[in-house]
Amino acid sequence: MLLVEDDPGDVLMTKEAFEEHDLGNRLHVVSDGVQALRFLRREGEYAEAPRPHLILLDLNLPRKDGREVLEEVKADDALAHIPIVVLTTSEAEEDVLRSYRLHANAYVPKPVDFEQFIKVVRQIDDFFVTVVRLPEQ
Repeated sequence: MLLVEDDPGDVLMTKEAFEEHDLGNRLHVVSDGVQALRFLRREGEYAEAPRPHLILLDLNLPRKDGREVLEEVKADDALAHIPIVVLTTSEAEEDVLRSYRLHANAYVPKPVDFEQFIKVVRQIDDFFVTVVRLPEQ
């Protein structure tokens, strides 16, 4: 799983959710949209990066925002099959609509409460690891 998140607190909470509940995916983290695309395209220092089975994407990122990342990933035939869950603080209807128009697989507002945040991350992991059948890498 690739987490694209610039907020250190949210990165820490996500890592804790994975560690505390022994979630099934290995978590890789990048902090901006440029790094995300380099990771996914296996460029530079990410040449040996694994292909993630799922991307958790914040919208408000430095250098290249999440909307641009979403658009580029879904337009790339080599990457378009990777599910993207937008996990963001924005609850703006405009962001929800635009994310789905850009082919996000889900839009999840980040809970502020730590326990709720962990519950949401667990549910996302459980759904995409246990319930959904993804294409073979």
